[in-house]
Amino acid sequence: MKQIIFFISMLFCFTSNISATNSKTNVYLLNIDKEIGSSTWIYTKEACDQAINNNADMLIIRINTYGGTVEHADSIRTRILNFPKPVIAFIDNNAASAGALIALACDEIYMRQGASIGAATVVDGTGSQLPDKYQSYMRGIMRSTAESHGKITHEGDTIATWKRNPLIAEAMVDSRTIVPGLIDSTKVLTFTTDEAIKWHYCEGVASNINDILIAKNISDFSISEFKPSWVDILIGFFTNPAVQAILIMLIIGGIYFELQSPGMGFPSAAAIIAAMLYFLPLYITGVAESWIIIMFLIGLILLILEIFVIPGTGIAGILGGITMILAIFGALLDNLTLSFDNISASDVWYAIAICSAGIILAIIAIFYLTSSKYGAKFITRHSELQATQKVEDGYIGVDMQPSECIGKTGLTVSMLRPSGKVEIDGNIYDAVALTGYIEENTIVKIIKYENSQLYAVKLKE
Repeated sequence: MKQIIFFISMLFCFTSNISATNSKTNVYLLNIDKEIGSSTWIYTKEACDQAINNNADMLIIRINTYGGTVEHADSIRTRILNFPKPVIAFIDNNAASAGALIALACDEIYMRQGASIGAATVVDGTGSQLPDKYQSYMRGIMRSTAESHGKITHEGDTIATWKRNPLIAEAMVDSRTIVPGLIDSTKVLTFTTDEAIKWHYCEGVASNINDILIAKNISDFSISEFKPSWVDILIGFFTNPAVQAILIMLIIGGIYFELQSPGMGFPSAAAIIAAMLYFLPLYITGVAESWIIIMFLIGLILLILEIFVIPGTGIAGILGGITMILAIFGALLDNLTLSFDNISASDVWYAIAICSAGIILAIIAIFYLTSSKYGAKFITRHSELQATQKVEDGYIGVDMQPSECIGKTGLTVSMLRPSGKVEIDGNIYDAVALTGYIEENTIVKIIKYENSQLYAVKLKE
């Protein structure tokens, strides 16, 4: 009987230890502390995948950013909304513009005292507000993101209201939006920490990650932090919109110069390398499908046929160029299918902006490098003769030493009729009688050297 009791006690202790071990909360941490862009989007995807693979119980995103591109922020927002476990945002100072959208997508928001969230108006690179069609899109995704958290009954209320008021989210974009008791129609909304708590846009104040876990009554936890690999860093660099525009410029420029001077080698090599750096990161991250790259290769083959096999027809070259441009454009559309049913307006405008920038840069570069004022000498220096080979500079095609005989006298050693031989200063030269014939052993004077010939006249006796 004692053995049975001992066995049951040991089994209970073992089960308790397993339960205690399993009760530990696994937290995965992602830091977003730079401008929202391609790198941020890649890091977010990687972090979400690693958090799921590591069986994380929650994902905490520490945010300190002034914003970035709407397209990448929207992709991050969608990834967060579809994450299967709770996602908590910790605003560690700023969550402005695109950062506000990302924070709003999280299930809970905690803010450092003195932090802020809001000011999500869409602006260009100079800070100027973009037209209303861009603002309308941002208003829509901010509003829908707030609505995605549903309705709850706050303490003291009897009617369920939005967990996060969509009108407030819209006011962060549009200064015309009025929220009674909060903001009029003269300024874009930005919340301080206390204001965000008051209007249910923040669950509480926290100075660090531990404060958030304590506020959620989690005492036993482990934190794993996402660290981007060098591959992630390189992919993030080459998927940066500015870098993509430069790569497009190199592809177009390289093809143009190769068409102008087939066989040069360097332009085609530059275009091929730029194409690899453009498509490979997009393929690795799953943005560009395989058929897009095949489409680009088909266009490249058509161009090669135009250059080396059927030059002068133009049809293969035109079809190849159009096919390659379409492939470059399509690669920027996330997971583009042949049915074109998954394209969003924001993706299309994003692709148009990058392709347009790359084409404009290519046109400018081509004009500059082929302009007689700026770059023609640089481009043609190694393939065309630029200097004029003047006689006075020493460039000659015949021996000019006989010209030294001009004005000297000599003796004919053969009859000049009209050409023959003349001895001058002990040297024998070919000479031509200027007029008529000159007998042998006659004293002559050299009067000119022309067309590789000395011209002589008979001296009067």
